[in-house]
Amino acid sequence: MSEVLIFGGTTEGRLLAEFCAAKGIRAAVSVTTDYGAELLPRSDFIRELIGNLDSTQMSLLLKTDDFSIVIDATHPFAQKVSANLRTACDEAGLRYIRLVRDEETVPQGKLFNSISEIVEYLNHDDRKALITTGGNSLSEYTKVRDFQSRLTVRILPANGAAKRCADLGFHAENVILEKGPFTVQQNVEHLKKSEAEILVTKESGEAGGFPEKAEAASLCGAELLTLRRPAEIGNPLTQIERLLDTEFK
Repeated sequence: MSEVLIFGGTTEGRLLAEFCAAKGIRAAVSVTTDYGAELLPRSDFIRELIGNLDSTQMSLLLKTDDFSIVIDATHPFAQKVSANLRTACDEAGLRYIRLVRDEETVPQGKLFNSISEIVEYLNHDDRKALITTGGNSLSEYTKVRDFQSRLTVRILPANGAAKRCADLGFHAENVILEKGPFTVQQNVEHLKKSEAEILVTKESGEAGGFPEKAEAASLCGAELLTLRRPAEIGNPLTQIERLLDTEFK
């Protein structure tokens, strides 16, 4: 029997997997880490695919397994992954649907289009900052003047994360290895612990904990620097759930 293929790594991807499990819809869910797999529902209807896939591996997966539809629920900032997946779907003749997060209004602070712009801003400032934009962009922050003493980074405690931070020059006391989602109070504690007067984050929406970070920054009097979400065309979670419910009854 054909399956739905969900490329996950986000809260919405997990919620969609839970929806499929509850509705008895067979789905294969691709995640990059064991931690991502741990968050998926335990169900006979859910099959886990763990590990990073390059474009060649994606194409092979789509051509060798029996999938009826592919849903891209990867992170909004993982643009290369989405581009590779769209190409692989075209080549395999499979329907591709992009799951997008609801639009939101950033309530405060400054907006930036790239991390390089944020780095430039920080280089014209002397304050300490808490960086919460994820582990994939850590190397870019080493271009910040005095980053070893000014920046504290918060990333997932994935395998090798501590070593990667150390190899880049971040001191252990300036690395927070914790799993979210984080409450307002936890964000406040991290800001105080790092003595940060600036909080750097992504426009990640409610699912990504953005409101809690924004509120914590406000409570601590910290400036909020937000990396804009790339513009996307797609469908929200509720619409995709209705589609699957209709097609897989």
